Order: sequence, then structure tokens, then C-alpha cells
Amino acid sequence: MDDSKMVGGKVKKPGKRGRKPAKIDLKAKLERSRQSARECRARKKLRYQYLEELVSSKERAICALREELEMYKQWCSAMDQGKIPSEIKALLTGDDHKNIQSSSKTPKNGKSQASSNGPSKSI
Repeated sequence: MDDSKMVGGKVKKPGKRGRKPAKIDLKAKLERSRQSARECRARKKLRYQYLEELVSSKERAICALREELEMYKQWCSAMDQGKIPSEIKALLTGDDHKNIQSSSKTPKNGKSQASSNGPSKSI
């Protein structure tokens, strides 16, 4: 055992330890690599589709919120001019109050009835 060398305080023996790699067929390895690349591209495509759908749904939500904000701005400007929008009049007079009492649960979308009617154009 004179072949052994001292490296970093440890005795290193020549040759490799452990399992020797089997002779792998080069064509099979190439095919596995191609298949893996195909699967990777398919996952990437699905991920991008999911993200595009997510972006479009968020954009739709933003548009709806902008419309709702515009409606509230119109209500505020009308009230600044001394006019009361018909939706608010209905809430104040109690016309919608009967409907709200009869259906004590909120709608599935979580919005009140007045906000889902759309912008008011009372001038």
C-alpha cells in the first residue's frame, strides 16, 4: 500500500470508490433529454396560459372598480351641486330598505345593490 497519498490529513487511495457507471446507450440518453425538454416546454406553456388568464381577470376587476369609482365621483359631484342621485334617494326614502330587510343575506358577489346598478347620469 505504498500507492496511497496524504491529502489534507487523509490517506487517499488511487482508483474510484462506489458504483461504476453503467454503459449508457447514447441514443437512449439523447431521447430522454429530448423528452424532458418537451415536458419542460409544455409546463412552461401551461404556466404562461395560467398567468395570462390571471392578468386578464385582474384587468377586468380593475375596469369594474374604475366604473364603480366613476359612479361614486358622479354622485359626489351631483351632491356638491345640491342634487341627490336617484339611487341615494331610494336608499334614504326606504324604497330599497324593504328589499334589504326581506333578503337579510348579502348577494353572492358581496356587493350592495346600489353599487351593482352602474353609474348614475342625473344632471
